[in-house]
Amino acid sequence: MSAPAMTASDGPPGDPGPGRIRRAWARRPRWQRWLTYAIAGGLLAFATLLVAVGHRVRLIEPAATVVLHDRDGRFLGEPGTTARLGFWPVDPAALPHRVVAATLAIEDRRFWDHPGVDAKAIARAVAQNVSAGRRISGASTIAMQVARLQDPAARTWSNKLLEAATALRLVRRYGRARVLAQYLRLAPYGNNVHGIGYAARRYFDKPVADLSWAETAFLSGLPQAPGLMNPYSEKGRDRAKARARRILDLLLDRGRLDRLNHGQAARELTALTVLPRPTRPDATLHPLFAFEQRLEALRPTLGTDLRVRTTLDLPLQAAVQARMAAALEEWSEDGAGNVAAVVVDVQDGLAVRAAVGSADWHDTERAGALDFTRVRRAPGSTLKPFLYAMALERGHIAPDTVLDDLLRAGDGIGNSDGRFLGPMLPRTALANSRNVPAVELAERVGLGAFHAVLGDLGLHRERFVGRMGAALAIGGLPVRLVDLVRAYGPLATDGALRDLRWHARQPVAGPRRIFTAQTAAALRLWLSDPMARLPTFPRGGHLELPFAVAAKTGTTGDYRDAWAVMFSDRYLVGLWVGHPAWRPMRGLSGYKAAALARDILRDLHRGDRLSDVGFAPPGDWQAARVCPLTGRLAGPACEGAFDEHFTADAMPDTHCESHVQLPSATDGTLTGPDTPGARLRTFVTLPARYAEWMRRVGLEPPPGDAGSDPGLLERRTPRIRVLSPKPGSQLIIDPDAPPEASTVRLQAAVDPPVEQVVWFVDGRPVAVADPPYVSRWPLEPGAHWIEARLPFSDVRSPPVRVLTR
Repeated sequence: MSAPAMTASDGPPGDPGPGRIRRAWARRPRWQRWLTYAIAGGLLAFATLLVAVGHRVRLIEPAATVVLHDRDGRFLGEPGTTARLGFWPVDPAALPHRVVAATLAIEDRRFWDHPGVDAKAIARAVAQNVSAGRRISGASTIAMQVARLQDPAARTWSNKLLEAATALRLVRRYGRARVLAQYLRLAPYGNNVHGIGYAARRYFDKPVADLSWAETAFLSGLPQAPGLMNPYSEKGRDRAKARARRILDLLLDRGRLDRLNHGQAARELTALTVLPRPTRPDATLHPLFAFEQRLEALRPTLGTDLRVRTTLDLPLQAAVQARMAAALEEWSEDGAGNVAAVVVDVQDGLAVRAAVGSADWHDTERAGALDFTRVRRAPGSTLKPFLYAMALERGHIAPDTVLDDLLRAGDGIGNSDGRFLGPMLPRTALANSRNVPAVELAERVGLGAFHAVLGDLGLHRERFVGRMGAALAIGGLPVRLVDLVRAYGPLATDGALRDLRWHARQPVAGPRRIFTAQTAAALRLWLSDPMARLPTFPRGGHLELPFAVAAKTGTTGDYRDAWAVMFSDRYLVGLWVGHPAWRPMRGLSGYKAAALARDILRDLHRGDRLSDVGFAPPGDWQAARVCPLTGRLAGPACEGAFDEHFTADAMPDTHCESHVQLPSATDGTLTGPDTPGARLRTFVTLPARYAEWMRRVGLEPPPGDAGSDPGLLERRTPRIRVLSPKPGSQLIIDPDAPPEASTVRLQAAVDPPVEQVVWFVDGRPVAVADPPYVSRWPLEPGAHWIEARLPFSDVRSPPVRVLTR
């Protein structure tokens, strides 16, 4: 029989051509062919997978968790945390050998040999799991766990393949040391603690490098089952110790630990304890959350130690909040809804010792979660000291400048108590918190300039708007309590503005000069003088303590906000009381609120050696006793004279001549000095604008007939000036009101005083007025000229033009 013809595809004998290969492949058992197909397909799929996981091949850098403590190391909390906490940076070049050895002993013993996936471990795990009929062993390497920790997903076979592919590429790109460091940064150690660095601090308050073998083994076993081995429970701690003993034994067997150290670590492990679970105190929740706003700027400055020691004093914070809660219960009857306080250590660079945003964080009915130290509210009179400091600094006033506390015609601005105190020096005008002198002062210095100074103090960042008007001087600019306390820093220190210090590592800008040290010292004297506060604030009240205290209160006109700022030479306390819904309170003023600030200051100084010595006067200023009504050197007839301080070139050199004492009989008539039974009687001569005020308070001018001494009265032609209405006023007639209700107040000042004036409108007499020369005129449409004249005389005031519509 002839041999079959050979085709070109078969090739000559011995030639391994395609045909021969196909025949050899076909002669193999089917299972071998399927296995080969499966392996080839798997390799191809895995190669594709290696390419597909490219977006997962990176080492993430989770935000580091900052841990806050108070000034003495007490735990406050972790601001800005989420469900994944405790991420502290780990330096791959500084991994302690104990941590590396213990971690690899229990997690990945061939870590330095495999490329990210351990084939031997996979084979062992498959065999053990098949033999047991269930999953009893895993084969995840350190690199695979890093992949899972960075991209958490359900533990399925497909996700295992993704993790394996990612692990291979992570090791190839970053190297084993960086992958291990990443694991030690991300691994869970229970109780929302991630990373060996934070675990060492949380459980043992140590840096990783200082951990003993027992502590290292204890922590290294936790990531395998952090829930079961919770160090804060007894059972969990026992399980963790059992796992730690196994780790120590593995280290001994593999020559990583000698018998001496093994025995010592085992004994230490038996008695090992962890620190108590830190509890975040409710009292510091507001400042804790306020720190969140600073975290991004703070983290880069901390390095690997993310513990931040704040300036807060936790016991003080809690004590202040307790006082606030008690006060609020009392004040709630007056409509108060909440209270906030800030306490600053003046001698420690304005370090914040307490910042309590509400009486109770958990009180939802009173919006307790709101931090009222950072809510803008109307400040009442608390801005006045800055106005006086500015005016003194720029020469608009001197300590002896006379300011008028009289009814202002036209704008109707008055004082909260409805009274007027007449001529006042800056010390008494500020200490009595009078509105009228403050508005007059704001007009002198310029509202725009005052607004700019308030901006320099950090109280606002707004552009000046003219319509703010005089309200700017008496609380028309909303401020935050925390900013107000900072703004008082220059007055409590040397006149320079400084940032409040919140923590030890805070970069603080240098002081910025706002006022001179002399101006600040003068304001401290004015604000701390209890006699200067009379008659508005009583002696022995809420503004006094057994040591020198400067105080300023503020109340909005409808009692929606009450403020108090008080400071000693050591501490500054700022306080706000109000309602979260801006509802008016019932008579709760800043003076009443000052009772709480006083109590806080008293607590702060408890145990101190107290002194009744007041604040020091400005360095080179000299004291002079002055008349409270004229600012001139006080004479024997000047009641209420006090010591004021002046620069050498501004010292007053004339004596007060407004107060005179004349002998009078028992019936009040003037007599000669030799008249039996005569006594000295005090008379006051002031400019005519004070005539009505003098009459109301019972101050008598010298009688028209001065007896044998006609020089006691100045003989000159009276001068008349219309105080109300103001020139150019536009008056509107209310069409819904009866005609007799639409009137305008007519008021004049006459110097020296006279018995009567006659009011003229458009040349027609309309009224005759005795001192204080006040009357009313029914409005008529049109333009009108108004003037006051002396009866039967050509003496008259300059005419005032008004327009009535």
